[in-house]
Amino acid sequence: MTEWADTPNVVTRTVRRVIATRPAAWLLARTIHHVDGATLRLSGGRTTASALLSGLPIIQLTTTGAKSGRPRTVPLVGIPDGERLILIASNWGQAKHPAWYYNVKANPAVTVTRDGVARPYVAREVVGEERAACWGRAVAVYPGYRGYAARAGRGIPVVVVEFPEDAADMAALDAARDEST
Repeated sequence: MTEWADTPNVVTRTVRRVIATRPAAWLLARTIHHVDGATLRLSGGRTTASALLSGLPIIQLTTTGAKSGRPRTVPLVGIPDGERLILIASNWGQAKHPAWYYNVKANPAVTVTRDGVARPYVAREVVGEERAACWGRAVAVYPGYRGYAARAGRGIPVVVVEFPEDAADMAALDAARDEST
């Protein structure tokens, strides 16, 4: 995987400011996944329209549906933090948590696709000081999260995805995936 460095230029800074506004967030919440899907297919899974326009580190998160048990894939901003990634369950500042959040709470074995490479991870919600540190890092990369938090009227969960710690964790991930298919 390539290392991501946040070096926004004037265009990406402007795009980030625009997508943080209420009207843009409302529109993008309903449309960008269609555009991202087409861009992913055209790029062979290497990039999304969101990443190209905003310069943000966009990943594909595949979860197991909490109710359906089926694989669900969604593009998200995945903020690098060492070997792990920080995910913000902002849902574009909407009143409800995003579906992927409920999926990772029910089934923490996930797959992250980044730069066209899929790898297994384990997801967990962070709280307290760890949440504050992760939130600070996320807001430093994308200040729009502050506006989403103000509009949402709910606490926005912060989730980290990490590589499995050891062989036992990997075996548990494999077993969870086998059960979901």
